[in-house]
Amino acid sequence: MNQEQEFKPYIPADRILPELTVTSVILGILLAVIFGGANAYLGLRVGMTVSASIPAAVISMGLIRVILRRDSILENNMVQTIGSAGESVAAGAIFTLPALFMWAAEEGTSSPSLFEITMIALVGGVIGVLFMIPLRSALIVKEHGTLPYPEGKACAEVLMAGEEGGAKAGAVFAGLGIAAVYKFVADGLKVFPSEVDFQMKKYQGSGIGVDVLPALLGVGYICGAKVSSYLLAGGVVAWFVLMPLIVLFGSDAILYPAEVSVMELFTAAGTWGIWKNYIRYIGAGAVAAGGVMSLIKSLPLIVKTFRQAVGSYGKKDKTTNVNRLNNDLPMNLVLIGIGIMAILMWLLPAIPVNLLGAILIIVFGFFFATVSSRMVGLVGSSNNPVSGMAIATLLITTMVLKASGMMGMKGMVAAITVGSVICIIAAIAGDTSQDLKTGYIVGATPRKQQIGELVGVTTAAVAIGGVLYLLHAAWGYGSTELPAPQATLMKMVVEGVMGGNLPWTLVFIGVCIAIVIEILRIPVLPFAVGLYLPIHLSIPMMVGGLVRFFVERPENKEKVERGILYSSGLIAGEGVIGILLAVLAMIEVKGKTLGEHLDISETLNLGNWGGMAAFAILITTLVIAINGRRNSKKEKGKTHSGKGGTHET
Repeated sequence: MNQEQEFKPYIPADRILPELTVTSVILGILLAVIFGGANAYLGLRVGMTVSASIPAAVISMGLIRVILRRDSILENNMVQTIGSAGESVAAGAIFTLPALFMWAAEEGTSSPSLFEITMIALVGGVIGVLFMIPLRSALIVKEHGTLPYPEGKACAEVLMAGEEGGAKAGAVFAGLGIAAVYKFVADGLKVFPSEVDFQMKKYQGSGIGVDVLPALLGVGYICGAKVSSYLLAGGVVAWFVLMPLIVLFGSDAILYPAEVSVMELFTAAGTWGIWKNYIRYIGAGAVAAGGVMSLIKSLPLIVKTFRQAVGSYGKKDKTTNVNRLNNDLPMNLVLIGIGIMAILMWLLPAIPVNLLGAILIIVFGFFFATVSSRMVGLVGSSNNPVSGMAIATLLITTMVLKASGMMGMKGMVAAITVGSVICIIAAIAGDTSQDLKTGYIVGATPRKQQIGELVGVTTAAVAIGGVLYLLHAAWGYGSTELPAPQATLMKMVVEGVMGGNLPWTLVFIGVCIAIVIEILRIPVLPFAVGLYLPIHLSIPMMVGGLVRFFVERPENKEKVERGILYSSGLIAGEGVIGILLAVLAMIEVKGKTLGEHLDISETLNLGNWGGMAAFAILITTLVIAINGRRNSKKEKGKTHSGKGGTHET
């Protein structure tokens, strides 16, 4: 069974096409910054990110093929390889690093510097890519028939349907442009509120609302109705069951962590006071339990993966002819690179570990990189339990640091930093394996792809520090605008282990709810995230999921794909304008920030119902984008027959 010989890539080994070019590198870097920043904003707002590979591929095809009149599928593949690295670095960083900013605000400690964030992201990203180089032969080539890598395969399909690149890129750009204008009007000019909120006076403790924003609609469509319904179910339990019960039974009681009675808190701060003081902790317990349970359920696969990967680490099939398609970066370069990263971790004050600690990070990192890359191959990037891995890492790291005498804030900062590196390693390893799978199918040169991944990781590491600083300076982590749910959870885990000062009763209520959900065979993590986040985020996502539900039929694959591409544009457009507004919120002119100068809400404010009307118009644009131009529908049906729709979550 030699699958490597049986499989024939789209571009054969003896055909040489432009691949790692100046054009592909510049475009890839640009997309890495855009999608990295957009995903950082999205993740800090709703606790999840979306894959950038497919939108990066279609934008690349639109620019390279249509505008620059160049024709190389491998060049397009290189752009998405570099571009998608930004999203993965962002995903790993936002899970943990905002906790350092929150401690700085609460405890008066110093915030991490731009250099420190860059080095943490760079070390984690480079190690994640380097680990995947010797694993490529074992996981991508030898197990081509058994590990499907769904996102990697879908991206390869999009690239191979390159003759439609212009139309597909148009869908992404349309979504990006509409979302940018919409976000600027809502949160820049403030013509209507981006968060619509309604209190229910006759059902005390409950409330409902909608964040009428493009990214949430887009995420809901990409995730689909099923996942969105789990999120909404969690929100309904929190806002229509738990919060009314807390107000009803605890009205005169003072429940920790609040310092006043429940009724006083509700009278002063409304439903948000109840959510912030109680539901957040219940939700955090549910999310932590969901992450750990997903890790436990994956243990047999993890053990098998690790054993197989160690057995075949760096081995090459001696019967295989050396050619362009099996040309990886040399193993000695990989080992030297990992050694340099270990020394950097040892020497950098930002990563407070000794040489033994740095070696342990390498060992744990290899374990989680192996697990991550194999799991995304089986179940896709959306089901990769990175949060569970992060929680497990933080629990072990914090206990070890506490036992070794590194207590208090110093120990907590060290735990989050180590957790950040390992989290980024796991996220990047998963992304790199999807990209290498795409490259394997289309016939890319592995060595050039691996160089592209390192370029993308380096670019994203430099950019992510600036993005995190901008967003924190503009709104602050833990605020309504940027709740940073995953980082808040990681912060609470470390504080709980180090100081024992968590409201454990609330946390264990969340754990027990998660166990009940698991018994009912409902996916725990999406439900738990919905329980943790305000229902205002779940409802617009459910709307996006319902749009996809009504479209998704076997004969509508192209419509589903157009919707995914348009939704990817919605997410990117809102993220880019979100970062721009963060910049404007920091620049002062004549005693006011530029953001305040833009605000025209005093002269023109459409109110809650205006926001709802604007969201209805946004939904209409999604429906129009899905249906596309009627006059080109038949032509597209002919040219794209046999291609599957892309499912990107």
